[in-house]
Amino acid sequence: MTAMTQLHTFAPLTHSSTMSHRLKTGIPELDDLLGGGLIPGTLTVVMGASGIGKTQLGVGFANAGIEQEGQSGILFDLTSRGDSQNHTAYAERLHDWRLSEFEPNGQWDAAKVWDADYSRRDYMHIFQHSGRRVTANDLDSDSWREWKYEQSKKLDQAIAFFYGNFVHGVRRCVIDGVEPTDKAADSIQFEMFEYIYHQILRKEHDWVARDLFRVAFRQNQERVESHAYDHRDIGCTLLYTSHEVMLDDLLVRPIQSGDVLSNANTIILMGKTRDGNKMGRALHVAKHRGSACDESIVPYTITEAGLQLMR
Repeated sequence: MTAMTQLHTFAPLTHSSTMSHRLKTGIPELDDLLGGGLIPGTLTVVMGASGIGKTQLGVGFANAGIEQEGQSGILFDLTSRGDSQNHTAYAERLHDWRLSEFEPNGQWDAAKVWDADYSRRDYMHIFQHSGRRVTANDLDSDSWREWKYEQSKKLDQAIAFFYGNFVHGVRRCVIDGVEPTDKAADSIQFEMFEYIYHQILRKEHDWVARDLFRVAFRQNQERVESHAYDHRDIGCTLLYTSHEVMLDDLLVRPIQSGDVLSNANTIILMGKTRDGNKMGRALHVAKHRGSACDESIVPYTITEAGLQLMR
């Protein structure tokens, strides 16, 4: 064994996270590897170098929600250097899906969260045009405090984005743009992800509503209950950029204590392969807790139609 393998209708308020219910990835061959798909209420990490195809996979997973839940998933972009991950282009080209964007710098009216035309948005790029690196080592103490202050202001908008989608039937999300760091503890992106995952995605719906409405919670309480959702039905996929490019290097990458990989239910590794003088791509399901899975290393190509697995 390798080191890595060791390791707009409302959804009813029922817990459907059973072995018979899986979230389809949008790639049937990958669903087969996963024993039917991803497990609701869990974290999936897709890991690989920049340009390996993670974003195409993530957009396909979000789009697959239309068929399963009647709502596409949402895309949350943590890129911090002013550029996005081409989600809009991929969604339109691969799925004929025109993303609606949540504007993080605008004034957002929490009282309108019940209006799907206002709050139901597909995409949010939270650190737009910041032009900064994401670790403490890249910034002096004053810049780091400024960056942390900016982050705290964004948290309320993140709560509004996620809650405003979940109350209107969204049951899957993709978090993208996490850059590689030597220490996760020094990364503001990982800190933001940890907050979102534990304080929004894995929190009871009414407590998320309290964080959103604050003093106005009581006057919205009846509508909060009528729009209740079960957080255990929500699947989260984190797209994590690695330093490692080759799949062989990812397979033996050690998992550190507290690493996001150690807490993930499912890990999918994507990397380059070499056969003589030919380079290719392949993926491997390194971890899929609570389910049987196929541990094969499966080659794939990136085509105009997206990822094509060759099984």
